[in-house]
Amino acid sequence: MAPKRKLPTLSETHLEIMNVIWEQGECSVAAVWNVLHLRRGVSRNTVHTLIVRLEEKGWLTHREGQNGFVYSATVSRNSVQRKSVQTLIDTVFNGSAESLVLTLLNAGPLSEAEADRIRQLINKTRGRKS
Repeated sequence: MAPKRKLPTLSETHLEIMNVIWEQGECSVAAVWNVLHLRRGVSRNTVHTLIVRLEEKGWLTHREGQNGFVYSATVSRNSVQRKSVQTLIDTVFNGSAESLVLTLLNAGPLSEAEADRIRQLINKTRGRKS
């Protein structure tokens, strides 16, 4: 799923479509439309146009299915998340992951379970770097 070229940035709407496709693995325009239509009443033609544009830009690929094209992502969600977070750290937090984490921790109350999970993740990460 690695891109062969640098892909253009995803808009919020494109990301919404990509999230549906990442969740389902692969799906038709109708399947994406069914999800998005329930969320915000978008038209099927709009979804189709956006999916075609995502394929033209290299984010999606398709294969012939029983009832038309079935689309799948060319890049994993995890890869996009890592790149997006790194861009956020570099641009908004001036390269400081610590500042990002402190901002997240100060954004609202954490449950005891969330705090425990974060501690476990930190300890796990420390173990890998040793």
